[in-house]
Amino acid sequence: MSGHNKWSKIKNKKAVTDSKKSKIFGKLARLITTEAKKSGGDATSPNVRAVVEKAREFNMPNDNIDRAIAKAKETGGAQMENITYEAYGPGGVALMIEVLTDNRNKTAAEVRHTLSKNGLALANPGSASWAFEKKDGEWVPKSTMPISPEDTSKLEALIDEFDDNEDVQEIFTNAEHTDSQ
Repeated sequence: MSGHNKWSKIKNKKAVTDSKKSKIFGKLARLITTEAKKSGGDATSPNVRAVVEKAREFNMPNDNIDRAIAKAKETGGAQMENITYEAYGPGGVALMIEVLTDNRNKTAAEVRHTLSKNGLALANPGSASWAFEKKDGEWVPKSTMPISPEDTSKLEALIDEFDDNEDVQEIFTNAEHTDSQ
């Protein structure tokens, strides 16, 4: 009776990939809804189309996209806002954490908690942004900072932890991985 475990292995693999897709789709749906609200529910506005194209790159189903746009047309609901938090990560690298939230206080507490769990803290506004410049809506590092492989693994773990937070949209860093041979 070999092979009786094959389905459970496939099921577990599928659960992991479905979980990752769900996180990505949730973040993209929030972004689509926010952009559609800004445009008054107009699905043909350039910002909405750009976000929809990004969603299609991740193979987001059209039903999910249509639901997110329809949600923006509904009256009421919470107002979403973009917030950028600044911090310094492992090895002293600068972090720009962009969030999209309907509850500023809850998100700030979650970001602060994730950082403190990793022995880090939020930085004052402007204290990390000097290391970046904003180009096409993204934070591009002006200069990079080399970090050790140990700090690189800590940074990757921190970023993975932030990925689990549905409010966190993007994380930008000026880290440069160096190999110690």
